[in-house]
Amino acid sequence: MSTTRQHPPGDLGRESEGAGDGADAASSGPVDRRWRTLPLRGVSGIVPTARDFARQALRDWGWLPASSADRRAAAEDVLLVVSELVTNACLHAEGPEELRIACTSKVLRVEVVDGGAGQPAPRTPHRAGRPGGHGMFIVQRLCLDWGVQRVSGEPGKTVWAELAGPA
Repeated sequence: MSTTRQHPPGDLGRESEGAGDGADAASSGPVDRRWRTLPLRGVSGIVPTARDFARQALRDWGWLPASSADRRAAAEDVLLVVSELVTNACLHAEGPEELRIACTSKVLRVEVVDGGAGQPAPRTPHRAGRPGGHGMFIVQRLCLDWGVQRVSGEPGKTVWAELAGPA
């Protein structure tokens, strides 16, 4: 899995500024994508708030309520990835600044923006029996791809992950 590629094969990189602020934003570009953005600075109960935000987006986009076990599993995977990325930002990057979620008919992208300088990576070797340190391993296992975007000369980063849409 990539941890440095700017835009993965699904090319769901961010839209131009102004799109995706708060409510649903559809692009008229080559990929029909919808973005949701949640500011997280100063929010209490960040992880449950992020999960609730993601759950509502999944409802609005037709992923929930799930009509099959596979669709329910796909939605639960998204919620788990949101939880893991937001939790990592809380633990290792002075807290998340923003959560972004994008959706096309085939791929859902989760982005967590933080001010941290660290580089997330799955702990190796992975030790399933030890507490903690499983977040990026889980993300790696559930996602099509994931990585980190940085803007040259600016602090912080965006950690992104992409999951397949439900069948």
